[in-house]
Amino acid sequence: MFGRAPKKSDNTKYYEILGVPKSASQDDLKKAYRKAAIKNHPDKGGDPEKFKELAQAYEVLSDPEKREIYDQYGEDALKEGMGGGGSHVDPFDIFSSFFGPSFGGGGGSSRGRRQRRGEDVIHPLKVSLEDVYNGTSKKLSLSRNVICSKCKGKGSKSGASMRCPGCQGSGMKVTIRQLGPSMIQQMQQPCNECKGTGESINEKDRCPGCKGDKVTQEKKVLEVHVEKGMQHNQKITFPGEADEAPDTVTGDIVFVLQQKDHAKFKRKGDDLFYEHTLSLTQALCGFQFALTHLDNRQLLIKSNPSEVVKPDQFKAINDEGMPMYQRPFMKGKLYIHFTVEFPDSLAPEQCKALEAVLPPRPASQLTDMEIDECEETTMHDVNNIEEEMRRKQAQAAQEAYEEDDEMPGGAQRVQCAQQ
Repeated sequence: MFGRAPKKSDNTKYYEILGVPKSASQDDLKKAYRKAAIKNHPDKGGDPEKFKELAQAYEVLSDPEKREIYDQYGEDALKEGMGGGGSHVDPFDIFSSFFGPSFGGGGGSSRGRRQRRGEDVIHPLKVSLEDVYNGTSKKLSLSRNVICSKCKGKGSKSGASMRCPGCQGSGMKVTIRQLGPSMIQQMQQPCNECKGTGESINEKDRCPGCKGDKVTQEKKVLEVHVEKGMQHNQKITFPGEADEAPDTVTGDIVFVLQQKDHAKFKRKGDDLFYEHTLSLTQALCGFQFALTHLDNRQLLIKSNPSEVVKPDQFKAINDEGMPMYQRPFMKGKLYIHFTVEFPDSLAPEQCKALEAVLPPRPASQLTDMEIDECEETTMHDVNNIEEEMRRKQAQAAQEAYEEDDEMPGGAQRVQCAQQ
């Protein structure tokens, strides 16, 4: 089915805005737009509405398809969707395509440009276990870049700048390196003339405050509040406190907590673990001792009457672990791991005294004849069973390697299947 042709409407307005006849060539359109856009740029005191109209007119007339529709049916046809002319046009993008992003004192109006976000600055912050148990505040002095107050980030006294001739305003340069015959490598790197800004500022016009860098350094003291119960690697963020730069959304300063090891306590989540060694007498007959907690409180730790503590035994105390983050009145558990220290030897009279009070030995089930048939053995101490197993595995692997080397002709152990 064929639809009806759109009604004709005004098809001269765009030519009048640019100040060119309908017969104007593409070069005429470019020259007219360039001249009028500079005159009406908002950063140069021009009319923002006129600046937008110029961009709209040039965007349509520079496209052959849209220009043909406009010449035949006028502006309304484009608004109704023919030729895609109803889409939003960013006047600053069109302007930047002619003059580069750094034209005119800092690269045009920030209203028409997408500001990039500056990088965050990450600082590790070492804290003790006492710090995250009790909470603390630390004052840190940092240096950062800030927009120059004298030139407002323009870099020049007059506020003017021009496109860098070295990189044509792109901020990047392409270098070619010969790798060999008929082989070259192209590399892109920041322009050394403008330091990647795409702008060039006259030496005599440079701001005396920042020397044309647009930013100066300042020292700032930040007070970092470490709350009770914060975890290792938890982040504390100061929004917008990183280095400033023109036309850039300032990033954040982020402190990452690095919890240091403690000599007595170990932390696992919201729980604390404490190692304590008992003598054999304490383990059998009872004990008590004072435990100095992370807030310097003294906790009385004692066994129950007639209680025997076994080696490698754990006991827990509720609500004496770590404070829970943002719920500091709630705490985890404190676990005490008991190690029992045995004497190296006992005198015969001590053995008799112990046998008199300890449960009797189990009766021997071996007869004298059976004992005579057994072979005598000698036991030796193993201080670290894990280390001994690793050493045995390494020795076995070395022996297997040497055995392979000694096989005649380096023969392989894998036999081929007969066809």
